[in-house]
Amino acid sequence: MQMHQKKVRALGLCSGGLDSSLAAAVLSAQGIDVHWITFETPFFSADKARTAAQRQGIPLIVENITAPYLEMLQNPPCGYGKYMNPCMDCHAMMFELAGRRLGADGFDFLFSGEVVGQRPMSQTKPSLRYVEKHSGYQGLVLRPLSARLLPETLPEQQGLVDRERLLALSGRSRKPQIQMAADFGITQYPAPAGGCLLTDKGYANRLRELMAHQDPLTEAALHLLKYGRHFRLPAGKKIIVGRTRQDNVCIENWYDPRQDTLVRLQRWPGPLVLVPGAAEEAVVKLAAGMAVGYSKAPPEAAAEVTVRGPGGASAFRVLGVSPGDVKKLMI
Repeated sequence: MQMHQKKVRALGLCSGGLDSSLAAAVLSAQGIDVHWITFETPFFSADKARTAAQRQGIPLIVENITAPYLEMLQNPPCGYGKYMNPCMDCHAMMFELAGRRLGADGFDFLFSGEVVGQRPMSQTKPSLRYVEKHSGYQGLVLRPLSARLLPETLPEQQGLVDRERLLALSGRSRKPQIQMAADFGITQYPAPAGGCLLTDKGYANRLRELMAHQDPLTEAALHLLKYGRHFRLPAGKKIIVGRTRQDNVCIENWYDPRQDTLVRLQRWPGPLVLVPGAAEEAVVKLAAGMAVGYSKAPPEAAAEVTVRGPGGASAFRVLGVSPGDVKKLMI
């Protein structure tokens, strides 16, 4: 096949997984200049993509898409998967955002590591067609690992890509990919596991509850859903109680001193407790009591806590609130 003479450039969606790496390797083997783009929100990070890009020497663009993603997430046209995951509309959005760089950055087409039939809902042939159509870039989305099972794309028709050197993988078996990785010398890659918190039952339940009580959603609130125990008071306020030392660190990282209240126990090991947003005195005292109740402080004696909030810092002694007494408030 007579290939196009100019240097062909392709921009791929990268999750950091093996399929992303193989799709890039297949195109690179044809002399195509491959770049990657990855997106991050509170629901998924770019860490695996950064690692894969470094290992393979592929230039990577990282873009935070929290704001538009939240808008889509509240009413995805295709609805949700098992929990709060809008996979098809998520993929369409990512291709749409990546596609904006085609002309501006000189890329000829988009690609991904998707494999037909690997996921029963989001990677069927109709699902892949839906994603391409709603991305706005029909004909410009190439899936190198399954391309020969799919309609010919514009870059194939134009001679930018040799279709005969693309693959026809399908199904959930990873054996062909593992063999390909060995052939390409790709020796390090993560296990195939979901990296999206929207597919996690516990996180999805917390998110659904948050969406019912808070509008607009904030990035901090979405990150905080990952950590600690969450309680919703009858009046609508939330209290977050750390479970572990790591929870405490992460909760403090997302604490906003301009509006939140943070409670810390003195002398005894225990949780950090956060009240997001403005908090009345009664709520602060309850949060302080919960900090003591979930700590190793003696249950019969008052313990000292420090409180930091928009009005400054204070310290006082408070009796613990038994975890059993607030269990019914836990989300």
